[in-house]
Amino acid sequence: MPHTPDMSRTAESPRGQEIHTPVTPEELAHTFEDAPINVDLSSYAFEDWITLALFWLMTGCVFLQFFTRYVLNDSYAWTEEIAVNCLIGVVFLGAVMCVRTSRHIQVDVLYHYLPARATRVMATIVDVVRIGFFAYGSWLMWRYMEIVEGEEMVTVALPRNIVFYSVLLAFVLMFLRSIQVFVANMRRGYSVLERPEEFQTAED
Repeated sequence: MPHTPDMSRTAESPRGQEIHTPVTPEELAHTFEDAPINVDLSSYAFEDWITLALFWLMTGCVFLQFFTRYVLNDSYAWTEEIAVNCLIGVVFLGAVMCVRTSRHIQVDVLYHYLPARATRVMATIVDVVRIGFFAYGSWLMWRYMEIVEGEEMVTVALPRNIVFYSVLLAFVLMFLRSIQVFVANMRRGYSVLERPEEFQTAED
């Protein structure tokens, strides 16, 4: 008589003991016939895809550096510089996503103890200061690019303005996204600082 593999579902009883329910091979095979889960990509913006592309380019450079150094014993010097420049782009363009989704580090302890009217004023001030900060950062980056114009990378004959333009683009996008968040908060009547649970529920 052929041996049937022991397949079972594992559950936990109220007492903490595991309960194993036998699963037949037919039942296991039917699980692969379930409809695929619908993936919603509408929450991602174009800057997220640029960041993802830069991340994989950085990953490829790091892998190539590791392979050429430890396997071929002849490291490509340009891989480190390209990987560092990609990391700069990933950091600043990834920060745009954090601004859009209000995921930067924030301290909201006072918002739990103050009246709603006071917290609304405080949150509005935070939004305005954030907009001003990113506007000032964009202006400073533009000034910096005028100073270092014409510089080239060390190991590759490419202008360093490629990196600086990506940082400038990130600051401009953060400025625009912060305005977008400010408008949304005003229409909604509260921000993530005032009701963080509302934003968590929306994501779940």
